[in-house]
Amino acid sequence: MVKSFRWLFFLLGIMIFSGGISLTINMQHLGIHPWDVLNVAMFERAGFTIGTWNIIISMILIVVCFILDRRYIKAGTFFNAVLVGSFVDFYHWTGILPEATNTWVDILFILAGICIMGFGGGLYNAAGVGSGPRDGFMLSLADKLKAPIGRVRIITECSVLVIGWIIGGPVFVFTFIFTFIQSPIFQATYLKMGEFVLKVEYNQNKKRKETHVS
Repeated sequence: MVKSFRWLFFLLGIMIFSGGISLTINMQHLGIHPWDVLNVAMFERAGFTIGTWNIIISMILIVVCFILDRRYIKAGTFFNAVLVGSFVDFYHWTGILPEATNTWVDILFILAGICIMGFGGGLYNAAGVGSGPRDGFMLSLADKLKAPIGRVRIITECSVLVIGWIIGGPVFVFTFIFTFIQSPIFQATYLKMGEFVLKVEYNQNKKRKETHVS
């Protein structure tokens, strides 16, 4: 029951997170997250779908992470790699999210998308079933290099951004302010929801022990 609850939490977070990604990609003329700049660039250059490239790049990062430090790879890491890309393609295929209007309204949409990503990311990480491929990669790289995680994240995302921009990915103002909006929401959600998950887990374990005793 406890594990089922964690996985349900994880799946809900993935669905929300992917929705945020899809919404920001719809507003890509304003700028998107560095990793999505690369995914969109590969989609425009080589075909497939944006979600497919998300999966391909995630799998590559998992392999690298496995070589560097396999501690950060759990079952949730693989599910993350497949589900995020799949949900992104699902949202775009159904067309249920707002499309760009090329007016000031797009700014509200992309801000909403960034906030949704922060909330969803915090939610699925709070489930504790495994880091995302990108997070696992950066954590393992930081451990291997014995460097601060923040510095490794900045260098990694800047490198990805440059590569994506060179091959034609959409880079604009919101690409550079993305982290300043998303990270605080992610952190707050992760901490609060993490406490909630532990509390539910504790209560469920307590009830199970009381049932066995009686």
